[in-house]
Amino acid sequence: RAVNLCCGVDGSCVFKSHVFGGTFDPIHLGHINMAQQCVQQCQLDTLYFMPCAIPAHKAKPGISDEHRINMLKLAIDDNPHFAIDYRELNREGASYSLLSLEELRAENPAEPIMFLIGMDSFNSLDKWFKWQEIVKLCHIVVYQRPGQHCQVSGELAAYKENAVTEQLSQLQQAPAGKLFFLNGLQVNAASSEIRKKLHLNNDIAELLPTNVSHYIAQHHLYQTDE
Repeated sequence: RAVNLCCGVDGSCVFKSHVFGGTFDPIHLGHINMAQQCVQQCQLDTLYFMPCAIPAHKAKPGISDEHRINMLKLAIDDNPHFAIDYRELNREGASYSLLSLEELRAENPAEPIMFLIGMDSFNSLDKWFKWQEIVKLCHIVVYQRPGQHCQVSGELAAYKENAVTEQLSQLQQAPAGKLFFLNGLQVNAASSEIRKKLHLNNDIAELLPTNVSHYIAQHHLYQTDE
């Protein structure tokens, strides 16, 4: 698939698509809000959720890829701006973001590519595999959950100082290299806490899309120790 840039009738440029990586174990309303904020603020036509198979920085998901994908499909089915990129599930070995971004860049040599991550991921970006290469391949877009703060130092702090912008036009005019922080509505939800509450049979319906909550109950997911 292509990540393209198209221009509207008024001459303003609108992003065709970009990627949102994660385990989505399970997909929750925090993810959906994060994606919606990005679509709205960055004028995206399509955002691709890119579920990883074996995350390089986390434990392997405790449920099957099939269940994660089924829940993801249920969660995004009614949003025309959302789609799924399966490339990391189809690749053998660890899900390094670098590999996916290298593929996307090869497919789109000169087009802007945006990579959506959470603040917790950004704070540890300098621990990622060849992170300096990642930021040369795309623009980093960061969403902040309630209570989270940007806490970076060293080379990552230097990157932030040099790359950060509040001007969307700067992301439109270059293929990669910029850092953009989203603002707006925040939803406090984390997959790790949701899994714990599900294991304890706590009610968390307010944190999950209704159809995802029903799917989890139907298949008795997250009831055993991970």
